[in-house]
Amino acid sequence: MNDMTSTDSSAGLLSGKVALVTGAGRGIGAAAARLFAREGARVLLASRTETELQGVVEDIRSCDGVADYVVCDLGDGGSVRSAVAAAVDVYGRLDVAFNNGATGQPPGPMDELSEDDFDRVCAVNLKGPWLAMNAEIAAIRATSKRGAIVNTSSVGALMANPALPAYGATKRALNSLTASAAVTYGPENIRINAVAPGTTLTEMLREWDETSPGTIDHLNSQTPLGRAAEPEEIAQAAAWLLSDRASYVTGTVLRVDGGMWAG
Repeated sequence: MNDMTSTDSSAGLLSGKVALVTGAGRGIGAAAARLFAREGARVLLASRTETELQGVVEDIRSCDGVADYVVCDLGDGGSVRSAVAAAVDVYGRLDVAFNNGATGQPPGPMDELSEDDFDRVCAVNLKGPWLAMNAEIAAIRATSKRGAIVNTSSVGALMANPALPAYGATKRALNSLTASAAVTYGPENIRINAVAPGTTLTEMLREWDETSPGTIDHLNSQTPLGRAAEPEEIAQAAAWLLSDRASYVTGTVLRVDGGMWAG
């Protein structure tokens, strides 16, 4: 059996790997950073809010995990490239990356969204992962030589999304970018996938529910499992895709949605 498929079931899912997580200060990103560290990775956390990053890093270190952080604006190319470079500077390599950072939009019809809000959503949710993937691929090439990247999409990108039209559009474009990158860099043993969360109990969702009361209950009524996901449930899917146990999976958008879009 070759080294791409041999795994030690007693080892952590990401044992020995250096992982970068964007949007790591809260929600799915924070859950992923904690999980990746428990699964044996040395983790570099990146997001805009230093106090949030510090809190997550302290949590990881208190459990004997290895973590550090860098403040990063996903809409700024220099900031993104510096964050990826920091992973190599701190740990000497980059093996895997979870491009989870995103921003929402004020819910409502397309014609009620301001141009500034549209530009911000596009800059963070589409340009941000594009910038990150470019830098991450270069770092993987220069250090570990093979690796994996996971982008956070959304089930809201899989069909019409009248409540969040710009958000859905950027996530659908990210699915296309993920597939294109998977085909381009597969020959270099760099796998690129996406997770598409369904209703997940993040700060972004809770803010939407406060603006439009009943949103979470309505979404849960459309979900066969009848509930929203905890952020760690999404992180678990990302961890598997980044691990060598998913060694033959690339170019996939994995729905983690409680069956919302089944069929």
